[in-house]
Amino acid sequence: MTSSQPLMEVKPIAPGLWRWTAPHPEWTPEKDRPDGWPRMVGSVYFEAAPAPPGGATGAVVLVDPLAPPSGSPEAGTFWSALDQDIDRARLPVAIIVANGYHLRGALEFDRRYAGKHGAATYAHADAVARLGFQPTHLIDAAATLLPGVEVHPIEGLDAGETALFIRPHRALVFADAVMGAGGGRLAVAPPSWAPEGEAAGRRYRERFRASLRRLLELEPAIVLPSHGEPVLAGGRDALSTALAAPAWGE
Repeated sequence: MTSSQPLMEVKPIAPGLWRWTAPHPEWTPEKDRPDGWPRMVGSVYFEAAPAPPGGATGAVVLVDPLAPPSGSPEAGTFWSALDQDIDRARLPVAIIVANGYHLRGALEFDRRYAGKHGAATYAHADAVARLGFQPTHLIDAAATLLPGVEVHPIEGLDAGETALFIRPHRALVFADAVMGAGGGRLAVAPPSWAPEGEAAGRRYRERFRASLRRLLELEPAIVLPSHGEPVLAGGRDALSTALAAPAWGE
């Protein structure tokens, strides 16, 4: 990626739902290979409306958030726009880290918004050791985490891999389990993205695609991966096709 290319891209998906990309600070050109990942990675913003009186509190949900590089013009634009959105929503901020490798800017976002309307971090219990911090809330099973936001732990990849389903928009959000392959296509993570060892390889073969296949029952229309291009229509068919095809880079 050359310096002339933008350091941020914002894509509105639906009212109260958008995705942005920023360059990952640990990316190197060696990672831009068939089974690797590109420099620009995606994060998701969603306004989870409060439940009816007496129900769950709403939140501004940020999934695997990463800001553009500090000091860049894009960073100033990004933080100003996000501050305005959060001030307008007047909801606490829920920061979801969807696997153990995606700490990214979670702590920076938590520090920035904790004193405004409140902030909390969420991650799968199995991801904590790699993340190196204790989230406010732990995820350990499929559940409705916040109004309209369901979590679905993924088996057979890295410990702590979690997909999210934003039910009002029928949008599936992935960390590393599924990548956008361009042109409305998806691809599942290759076995090289799973932990090393015979037992881990067996879990990948036996559980990974089966775990993803259960998500087809959600009838997703939209798929928002962290890596690669989003699928904005026909999400279920794209995921079904990916599950029957070779993995990313194969």
